[in-house]
Amino acid sequence: MINQVTLVGRLTKDPELRITPEGTPVVNLTLAVNRQFKNQNGDYETDFVHCTIWRKTAENTANYCRKGSVLGVTGKIHTRNYQNQDGKKVYVTEVVAENVQFLSRRPANDEQQSSVNPRPSAQTQPPTDRRDWEPSNTNMNSSSQSMNIPPKEKEDANAAVTARGIF
Repeated sequence: MINQVTLVGRLTKDPELRITPEGTPVVNLTLAVNRQFKNQNGDYETDFVHCTIWRKTAENTANYCRKGSVLGVTGKIHTRNYQNQDGKKVYVTEVVAENVQFLSRRPANDEQQSSVNPRPSAQTQPPTDRRDWEPSNTNMNSSSQSMNIPPKEKEDANAAVTARGIF
């Protein structure tokens, strides 16, 4: 079965980086994605898609993106559920990002501010050995797979490419 999603949209608010109890960085965000057709009233509608980004890509997203930034996200649809405070089962559908591309240019005033007070940045360089770009063979029973955390090797490679393409 194929489960692949590609989105281009704007952030609805500044991304907030969290660290899981296991020490894994994660960002949950919402992308506003415009539909390509008009509704019966002649207006374009917008879908608000919840996305989860892990590890180095989450750190880079939190460091370099702000409300209104345009992101390209590829990933997989994931559905989970939990019981709310009233004991009612709540279903959540979200995109677990495998690759995030920053498509907005940094504003001029942000660049000037960065030269005076730079944001922390990832010092990651893309691997020079092409074998580092191949997907890893991970154990499907590992805890990272059950939590839908992308394999670390692939995530780190994507984060390096994304961070390099920012400037």
